[in-house]
Amino acid sequence: MDIDRIIEKAGGADEIAALAGVGLEAVRKWRQSRMVPTKHWPALLRVPGIALQDLTADLTTTETQQEQERETDVSNPCPPGANAALVLADGTVLWGRGFGAHTEGAVGELCFSTGMTGYQETLTDPSFAGQIVTFTFPHIGNVGTNTDDNEAPKMAALGAVVKEDITAPASWRSHEPFAAWLRDHGRAGISGIDTRAITRTLRDNGPQTAILAFPENGRIDTDSLLNRARQWPGLEGMDLAKEVTRPKRVWTEGVWHSTKPVRENRRRVVAMDYGAKDNILRCLVTAGCDVTVLPATATAEEILELKPEGVFLSNGPGDPAATGTYAVPAIRKVLDANVPVFGICLGHQLLAQALGGKTYKLERGHRGANQPVKDVETGRVEITSQNHGFAVDEKSLPADVKVTHVSLFDGSNEGVASTTKDAFSVQYHPEASPGPSDSFYLFERFVAVMDRRAANSTNAGA
Repeated sequence: MDIDRIIEKAGGADEIAALAGVGLEAVRKWRQSRMVPTKHWPALLRVPGIALQDLTADLTTTETQQEQERETDVSNPCPPGANAALVLADGTVLWGRGFGAHTEGAVGELCFSTGMTGYQETLTDPSFAGQIVTFTFPHIGNVGTNTDDNEAPKMAALGAVVKEDITAPASWRSHEPFAAWLRDHGRAGISGIDTRAITRTLRDNGPQTAILAFPENGRIDTDSLLNRARQWPGLEGMDLAKEVTRPKRVWTEGVWHSTKPVRENRRRVVAMDYGAKDNILRCLVTAGCDVTVLPATATAEEILELKPEGVFLSNGPGDPAATGTYAVPAIRKVLDANVPVFGICLGHQLLAQALGGKTYKLERGHRGANQPVKDVETGRVEITSQNHGFAVDEKSLPADVKVTHVSLFDGSNEGVASTTKDAFSVQYHPEASPGPSDSFYLFERFVAVMDRRAANSTNAGA
C-alpha cells in the first residue's frame, strides 16, 4: 500500500492529520517523501485495515529498492521525491509526483486548459481523446469527484498535469478522491510541475507531443520515453471519433435543475455522436427536442430513416479532415434532403466541410472557459467555453456561406451559417459544462428553425 492508499484508509488527509496530531502541511510532506515518519506509526496502526507491513513496505522495501536502482541505473535519473516524469518531444524532462493509475507511458498531444473549475468534466470530455491536459489553475482535484459530473462514461484524456499535490476532497458533493477516480479510469496524473512554464512553451511554440510516465517499479528511462514521444505521429490525419462514439440510443434527460417549462410540441432530432458531451444532449432536451443519438459512422440513409426535423452534429476529437471522409458525405445528403442542421465544435468543422470549406491545425488551440467570441451581426461578445485544436479556414468558404462569429483572441473562425439552407454551427460549446452560460440561446435558435418549418408545413397543408 503506498502513501496515498494509507491516507485513504485513514479517511483522508484531515483524518490522518488528526490521528497523528500534525497539521495538513505535514501530511503534504509525507506525500512528497512517499513515507510516514516512524514516530506516527502507533497512531496509524489503530486504524482498521492498516497493518505494520503496509507502513514498512513502502519504507523498507519499495523506497529502499527504488533508491538503490536509481543509484545504479544511469538511465533512471529520477531525483529524490519524484516518481513520475513528463517528457516532451523537444527533449524537455519534467519530474514530478505521480498519482492515479501507474503507467509505463501515455503518449499524446500536450495541451493546457484555463478553466478554474470543472476538471472532471474536462477530463471526461471526449474531445480530449489523444491529449494530456495541463491545468493552468494550480488547485486541481481538491473537491474530489462525483458520479454526476462526468461528460461521458470513460475518461477521454490520457492524463492530467497539475501544479499542487492533490489534497483531501473538500466538497459535500464528492463521492471519491481524485487520485482514486483516476485509478478507476486507468489514467495517471502528475503533480509538482511548473504548469506556467508548460503554458508558455505551448503558447510560444505550438502543440507539443509528450509522454507521461508513472511506472509502478519507479524506474524511468527518459531516453526511451523521449524516443516514444518523437515517434508519435500527432493528431493531424488522425480520426478519433470512431474511438469515442457510442451506440444508438434515445436520450431523455434534460439539464439539471432547469427552470425552463417543458414544451408540449417537441421536435424530433437526430444527434450525431462524434464524441458528444452528455450536457449537450441535456441542453437539446431542455430546449424542446426528442433526441435519438446515432454513432459517428451512421449513414445518411440511417439518419433520414428516423424522419428527423433537425440533425445535430456534436463535438469530438481528432482531425476533422480525417473524420470528414465518412461524416461529410452523410451530412451533405442530409442538407440535400432540406433538413435543418446545427453543429458544435467538431460538428462545426464537419458542417463547414460539407458546405464547401476546409479546416486547418491551429498553432495554439483554444481550451478553457474564458474565451471571448464576437457575434459579427450583432456585435455582442460572448464569454465561451472551448476545446479545439483545429479551425475552419474562412478563406475557403464559398459565397453562400457567411461567417457569424470570430474569436477575439486570434481572429479565427467561431461560427458559420448557410445563406441557402437552414444550417449553422459554432466552434465553441454553448452547453457550457464547465463554463459560462451566455450561449444557450443557440439551442433555442435551432428549435425555432424547426418550429418555423413545422408551422410553414401546416399552413401549406391548410
